[in-house]
Amino acid sequence: MTDLGKTKLSRRDFLRLLGLGAGATAVGMAAKPMVQPMVKNPSFEARPFADEAGRSQRPWWVKTVDQPTIEIDWAKMNRFSEAYNPETKTGSVRGKGFGGYVGADKEKELNAQSAAFLKKSVQDNKPGYSLKDQALNSSHGLSVAQSFLGPQKAKTPEDWGVSKWTGTPEEAARILRAALRHNGAATVGFVELDENTKKLIYSVDPDGKKLEFTDNPEASEDDTTRYIPNTAKYVIVYTVQMSEETLKRAPTVLGSQTTALAYKRGRQIQGSIQEFLRGLGYMGLGESTTNALGIAPAFGVMAGLGELSRLNRLITPEFGPMVRVFKMLTDLPVAIDKPIDAGIMKFCANCKKCAEACAPGALSFDTEPTWETRGGWNNPGHKAYFEDSTKCMTYWKQVGTNCGVCFAVCPFAKKDKAWIHEWVKATASTAPVMDGFMRTMDDAFGYGVEKDQEAWWHMDLPEYGADSSGML
Repeated sequence: MTDLGKTKLSRRDFLRLLGLGAGATAVGMAAKPMVQPMVKNPSFEARPFADEAGRSQRPWWVKTVDQPTIEIDWAKMNRFSEAYNPETKTGSVRGKGFGGYVGADKEKELNAQSAAFLKKSVQDNKPGYSLKDQALNSSHGLSVAQSFLGPQKAKTPEDWGVSKWTGTPEEAARILRAALRHNGAATVGFVELDENTKKLIYSVDPDGKKLEFTDNPEASEDDTTRYIPNTAKYVIVYTVQMSEETLKRAPTVLGSQTTALAYKRGRQIQGSIQEFLRGLGYMGLGESTTNALGIAPAFGVMAGLGELSRLNRLITPEFGPMVRVFKMLTDLPVAIDKPIDAGIMKFCANCKKCAEACAPGALSFDTEPTWETRGGWNNPGHKAYFEDSTKCMTYWKQVGTNCGVCFAVCPFAKKDKAWIHEWVKATASTAPVMDGFMRTMDDAFGYGVEKDQEAWWHMDLPEYGADSSGML
């Protein structure tokens, strides 16, 4: 008997196994009513947004819900300090946090090991780590301005001698979505800060500056603190696509540089939208540094851009985990969005493919999410598949990159370039009993990490390596 978990199958073989045969296309179409085709279209023609707030039409199996698909106990949640606190041993593993958790000597040893590994890899012309791979990675080192208050160079309505822009919350959301999409954002959602969601804003930014809410109508910052006016209560959450083909080369330098590219694009978008908002007469408060201001995956969940997952990161219906998530604050009243249920978290309960592929064993194998955190880098107050970030970061040092294998192997990481992918996602959402079979099929098709690093340099990929034509 054929072992589907170890044998690669073509789509045709898969359809034969299902007994679909020549009628497969008809079955596939029946399984996806009212869905915009997510395919590359050379004769692409723009069309209007699906509603007055600028929301695009999403697959029929993506349901809007009042509460996210993870349980949250807001009473047990506090604002998280992204900066490492040596007294409480809490905060992010990034930056100074890693040395705080594993010890300064261990961090120094791993940093030296990482530098030596990368140098030898270049000298040995190791695929994925070669000179041209490193050169591509270096191309993203160009500094892109990023600040809490923004460039503040755009002319304001006062400069023009007119009143600030006004419109309904739906109109505001629509023009913001249009501006964000035009500047390169993939998907956009909005969250209103209240007593609960305000807890998703960091208490301390990565650089050690406190974030404080104030009744002062003007945003400002000094040497120790960034002041957020209470009127800036609307969170703009947006994603930037990453190249699937490139990240499939993880955990090499070639694979990891796609993350750096996404962050660079995110910074460019932030500055542009801060100026756009200033031009309308409103404030746009952004990330002062990478991963600043607030918890990106959490805001992505609350804005309905995706669901939390076994990765403990956002997985979107459109692009799976192949996105980076960014956020800004504004005082422009916008129509807010709700969480979604696309069956993603339910699928994660049975899949576990990312955990199996995680070389350092940093991801959870638990069938159900838990309230119990793994360390001071996790924020309590919600049920999740919490990860061991020290194991993850240690592996990063060992391979000299930011890894990304868990993203690459995720069954949701395939764009809908064939109806079968959309059918699988729809089935995961509407028929959880099939989740195990769908995971097996993902293995059988051979999806996951790509071993041929050199082939990437011979591929004719779209801009930034990610096709966004199906989103409009």
